[in-house]
Amino acid sequence: MTLVDEHRSFWKACVGADLPTLPERQVPIGENFCSFLVGLGGTPFIVEDAADDPRTADHPSVGAMRIGAWAGYPLLAPEGRVLGGFCVIDDSPRAWSPTDLTTLATLARSVSSELHMRQMLTASQDAHQRSADLAHALQAGLLPQTLRVVDGVDAAASYLPASHRHRTDIEVGGDFYDLFATHGSNFAAVMGDVCGKGVKAAQISSMARYTVRATADSTGSPAALLDRLNTAMPAQKAERFLTVAYAAFHLTPTGAAGTIALGGHPPALVRRADGHVEQLGTTGTLLGVMPRVVLTDLDFDLAPGDLLLLYTDGATEARPRPGTDDQDANAVFDEKALAQALADTHAMDATTTIGYLTSVLDTHHSGWASDDTALLALRINPTT
Repeated sequence: MTLVDEHRSFWKACVGADLPTLPERQVPIGENFCSFLVGLGGTPFIVEDAADDPRTADHPSVGAMRIGAWAGYPLLAPEGRVLGGFCVIDDSPRAWSPTDLTTLATLARSVSSELHMRQMLTASQDAHQRSADLAHALQAGLLPQTLRVVDGVDAAASYLPASHRHRTDIEVGGDFYDLFATHGSNFAAVMGDVCGKGVKAAQISSMARYTVRATADSTGSPAALLDRLNTAMPAQKAERFLTVAYAAFHLTPTGAAGTIALGGHPPALVRRADGHVEQLGTTGTLLGVMPRVVLTDLDFDLAPGDLLLLYTDGATEARPRPGTDDQDANAVFDEKALAQALADTHAMDATTTIGYLTSVLDTHHSGWASDDTALLALRINPTT
C-alpha cells in the first residue's frame, strides 16, 4: 500500500519486503510505478513483463526493485483524486489471472474506503474540537475573569460544569455570577441560572448579565431591576426561563447593608459571625415565562465576620454518581444540607468557605456533578 504526495511515494504498508526504516520506505514518486496510477488519473496499471513492456522497460525501479510483473489499483478519494496505490509485485514475469485482479481491485476499494473514513473522522474531530473550544470560550465569557475588589469585603466564587460535559463538549451552561460597582459607594452581587444548556442558554445568560449591569445604576430596587430583566427576555425568543438572585449593598460603619430580591431563585444563605446560618430572601416568580412577575425586596444587614452565600441549584440538587448503591431520595444534597455545610465553615474566609463547600459536594456526588454549580461568597472582614 503506497501513499503519494507531489514529490514522494511512501510505502505505508508492505509484505514480502524488509523495509524497517522510514528512509527505506520512501522514494521520489518518479522512481516508483505508483506514478503510473497518478498519471492515468485513477485507472489500474497492469504489467505482466516489466522488462519487456515498452511502458516500463526503461523505468529505474525495474532493476532496483527486481520487478518482473506489477499490478496496481489506485486508492481514490471520494472526489476521484489519487491518494496512492494498492499493488503486488512478482520478481518474475507472470500473467495476472482475473481472480488476481478482482481480488486486488476489491482490496484497493476497501483501503480507499478506510482512508476516507479516517479522513472524515479526523475532520469531524477537528471540527468538534473547534466547536468545543468556541463553546468553552463562550462559557468563560459568561463569568468574570476575576471578582471585583470591594474594600472591606472578602469575595470568592467557583463554577463547576456538570460532569457529563467535558473539554470536548460543545454544550454551554447557563449559570452565571457577577460582582460589580453600581453607583456611588454601592455594589451588586448577582447569581443566575438559565434553564437548559447550549448556545441559547448562553445567549440568555449574556443578555441577563448585560441588562443587570446596564440597569443597576438607574434603580435602587433589586425587585424593579429583575422586573426589567423579565421584560427584556421575550425579545430573545429563546423560550427559556431564568432564575436570578440580585443583592445590592453598601458598606456601613458597622458592616454592610443591602437589599435582595429573588426571581425564582433559591434563597441566599447568611453565615453569621457566630456560625449561625439563616436563609435570606423571598422567592418570587421566575423570569421569562409571564409578563407580570411578583418580586419582593428584602433588606438585610451584615456585621463584621458575616458571610453571604449565593448559589445555583446544582448545589442543592446534587445526587450520588449513577450506579452507586445510595440513590434513594434522601441522598439528594438539599438546602438543609448546604446550610449545615456552610455552618461547618464557621470563621473561614470566603475562599476557604468556597473550597470547603466544593469539597463537600464532591464527596457527596463522588466527583459526578449532575448539574452545573456556581457559588459566590461575600464575607465582611471581621474587626480586629
